[in-house]
Amino acid sequence: MSLKKSIIIIILILLVDQISKIYVKTHFILGEDVPVFNWFKIYFIENDGMAWGTKISDFVSFISDRTAKIVLSLFRVVAIFGIGYWLCSAIKKQSPKVLILAIAFIFAGALGNIIDSVFYGVFFSDSHGQVASFFPQTGGYDTLFHGKVVDMLYFPLYKGYLPEWLPFYGGQFFTFFEPVFNIADVAISTGFVMLIVFNKKAFSKK
Repeated sequence: MSLKKSIIIIILILLVDQISKIYVKTHFILGEDVPVFNWFKIYFIENDGMAWGTKISDFVSFISDRTAKIVLSLFRVVAIFGIGYWLCSAIKKQSPKVLILAIAFIFAGALGNIIDSVFYGVFFSDSHGQVASFFPQTGGYDTLFHGKVVDMLYFPLYKGYLPEWLPFYGGQFFTFFEPVFNIADVAISTGFVMLIVFNKKAFSKK
């Protein structure tokens, strides 16, 4: 796969990701949800940390939330350069198509969430109790590198109480699938799944 085709794939994923996020951000109040099917909702939340809202400050107590956010955002920026180098290297070495495609998916997803994390605090007003404005006259809800990632895809495929006989979790209310995510997350997950499923084909050369 050529660099040109990889860039086209990355741009398409970024467009879908950012258009969906901007639409939700400018049409939904934080916490609002719209049922599409019984098992699928558009549910607007914002993630200020890593996966499932985990923050660096949850593990390192002496770092404040705002400092942890800066560290996370900068780490994401450094990581995207590493993934970009990996992609260019794979293309230059004429690696298998599945490997290049997987890296392109991971790169696009990572970049999509970086845009939120770095710029959304400046681009948008706050979404608490109101629909956010794009480039508000009064300024954004936070500073550069302090943006929150917009999530909206929610698939509560099953909700109910677990059987009492189950150890540890018996009788507790359980939701599957509970995490709320976005198109960028889907792209990253797809890329990693491709690397796992097609591992031998992706890394066929020494």
